[in-house]
Amino acid sequence: MRVFLTHNPEDLGAYYARALADLQLVAAVVINPFERDLTTDELIAAAAGCEVIVAHRSTPGETALFESLPQLVAFLRTAVDISTIDVDAASAAGVVVGRADKSFVASTAELALALTLDVLRNVSESTVDYRSGSEPPQRPGSQLRGRTAGVIGYGAIGRYLADALRCLGVTVVVHDPHVDATADGFEQTSFADLLARSDIVLPLAASTPDTFHLIDADALTVMRAGAVLVNVSRGELLDEAAVAAALDSGHLAGLAMDVGQSPDQRPSPDLAARPRVVATPHLGGLTPENADAQARSSVEQVRAMLAGVMPPRAVNAERADRLRAWWAAR
Repeated sequence: MRVFLTHNPEDLGAYYARALADLQLVAAVVINPFERDLTTDELIAAAAGCEVIVAHRSTPGETALFESLPQLVAFLRTAVDISTIDVDAASAAGVVVGRADKSFVASTAELALALTLDVLRNVSESTVDYRSGSEPPQRPGSQLRGRTAGVIGYGAIGRYLADALRCLGVTVVVHDPHVDATADGFEQTSFADLLARSDIVLPLAASTPDTFHLIDADALTVMRAGAVLVNVSRGELLDEAAVAAALDSGHLAGLAMDVGQSPDQRPSPDLAARPRVVATPHLGGLTPENADAQARSSVEQVRAMLAGVMPPRAVNAERADRLRAWWAAR
């Protein structure tokens, strides 16, 4: 089995420092020959003859890809988010699509907590002043203990973060129309009530058409004056123009974000450069523990296919016609 890895050199080092050797033990691995991310046309040319593409989150799975590579049996994403993969097109071509295991929960939740503390205590602003050679003013911060945090979306990250915040003396309220948080001792409330009561708002909902621009001008108006917004989920949850206006007016005291609407879900530079904004370039899951686990997810999936087993976390197993034909031909 020939496997093409789309990761550019930086991402390859971050994710496959240890797992690459294991993947090479079971498959013939072809590495992205460029020093950057590939376009779809470049990927089609580079992955010709490969049965599997293992794709970084920055590599979309477009219709042309599945139609142009007749030998391709699987497209495996080393991330959980598959929103940039045309699963319908893959299914129509008989290509199985797989995602990584949810190993990023602790890493992402911990970054959310770090960003929250940073924006509340002006850590980055003071650090930048010192590094520029100037003495920073003693900017007053806000204590976390005693505050109210609103967690929107009580999934794995929401649960982890809610528990951590509660341990730090924070009152946590939750809004999730699909999951009951009361069994864990958290108050569940409406979206509007959460916004009105929270000092810190953490949108952790999945990205769907219903959650697009979940935090818009109307939501920001409902939020209490002086609240802080922290986004480590998806960039499209925020209406960035409305958030910028709320920062400019002073209604929003601060913004911390690890995601945005720039390529690879990175924060938009114009918004990230504003005063009272703390931003990191989509680092939520980028710890050695999580990166290695996600890379090993793809190794696990390749091993499964070689053993005649549907890869774990396949999202369209019933349409994996090319994989079944590949098994039959072996």
